[in-house]
Amino acid sequence: MPRNVFLIGPMGVGKTTVGKLLAKQLGKTFMDADAELEERTGVTISTIFDIEGEEGFRRREAGMLQELSERDNIVLATGGGAILDQENRRVLRKNGTVVYLEADMELLLERTRNSRNRPLLETEDREAILGRLMEERDPLYRAEADVIVRTGRRAASSVAKDILGKLDQK
Repeated sequence: MPRNVFLIGPMGVGKTTVGKLLAKQLGKTFMDADAELEERTGVTISTIFDIEGEEGFRRREAGMLQELSERDNIVLATGGGAILDQENRRVLRKNGTVVYLEADMELLLERTRNSRNRPLLETEDREAILGRLMEERDPLYRAEADVIVRTGRRAASSVAKDILGKLDQK
């Protein structure tokens, strides 16, 4: 099994839910980059966006990914946009196995519909924003992934089992 497993993919795909199960099955520690950032700063991601803008948030996110990815024996759920930064991509590739969790737009919209802590989706037209984000990010997710798993409407335990099977084949 890989030293570390890094979950990438769009917001709402289930990185945190699946990551917790996967970590338990692998005997690794689960970490969520956004949750760690919120805990250390004492404010929400939305507040960081409000005060520092997306650029400030991305700087903080990059520092957090650098630090967390150097740990051993973790499953890390990254933020949906972490993949945008070339250095973040290098750090993830260097320090573990990258798993892209993918889902169709309808499911992503459904899962993020009531979320109030996703600054990029604080708009009237969430579908247009998610579509633009996926158009920009999907090629990066695919290029960096060692493993790609489609989540669909499957239970998180089924997705984690699928990841385990693919990791065994690596």
